[in-house]
Amino acid sequence: MVSSPHEAMHRIFQEYPGLFSRVSEVLGVDIPPPTSVTLMPTDLTEARPVERRVDTLLRIETEVGGPFLLAIEAQGKKDPDKTVSWPYYVTYLHNRYRLPVLLLVVCQDHATAQWAARPISIGIRQWQTFVLSPLVVGPHNMPVITDVAKARKDLALATLAAITHADNPDVGAILKTLSAALRDAPEAIADPIVELTAQGLGNRPAAQQWRNLVAVDLSFYKSFMSEEIRDEGRAQGRAQGRAEGRAEDILLVLEQRGLTVPDRMRERITDCGDPETLRQWLVRAVTAAAAEEIFAEE
Repeated sequence: MVSSPHEAMHRIFQEYPGLFSRVSEVLGVDIPPPTSVTLMPTDLTEARPVERRVDTLLRIETEVGGPFLLAIEAQGKKDPDKTVSWPYYVTYLHNRYRLPVLLLVVCQDHATAQWAARPISIGIRQWQTFVLSPLVVGPHNMPVITDVAKARKDLALATLAAITHADNPDVGAILKTLSAALRDAPEAIADPIVELTAQGLGNRPAAQQWRNLVAVDLSFYKSFMSEEIRDEGRAQGRAQGRAEGRAEDILLVLEQRGLTVPDRMRERITDCGDPETLRQWLVRAVTAAAAEEIFAEE
């Protein structure tokens, strides 16, 4: 049951909305006098489900200081909405678990890292009620690991460093170091690192460098990426086979229609690996008055 003092301590501001202006003067906080005050609903219960998910949440136990929660967000670009969602994550987690909360933001470019590191303040200019200061990991503070011994000493850190330096001009050396460090690692350790690195590099040019490094020794790397490389090789082989078959069809049509096919044309047709181009040539070959006309519209 709410006590009378509790009721009085907040209701007085309902009865005298301008009171806060005088209170702020007493506290030494320079807040302008209000021009109007509106009494707002006090029920903070969500009327509808609101889905908010942190990327990763860890409870970390320590010998000194007790446990705390680590909320981890991967941020690929600036997102103004995070100035609202991140404070919500932290305050909600603190309220639910009654544990200290840290927010760690992982970035892959300097601009996003610089943006994410800015404190998020809730309050007014004269007084901040809540300030969230995220910890930020990115290319600005992660080590560039090009020493195999250092990479082998902490493979997890070396992997995160490689991912955060995906756009580094020296990423080739970074990835080569990580690949070399994995050679002596058990498959149970190497496989997830190979996969995580591939995922972390995304569609950047560095991803192909990583694939090339992994492809050097497929007998060692048995992760999904090795299978993916094999699948790509088989797909490329099938595509090449289809292209060769279509080229043969074009030549056959031209020859059956009694059209002369010079060697330079024959070479151009057989060297083409684009299925769509070959399809167009095949369609034209059916009605062309001369073999050269299949290239006419080009």
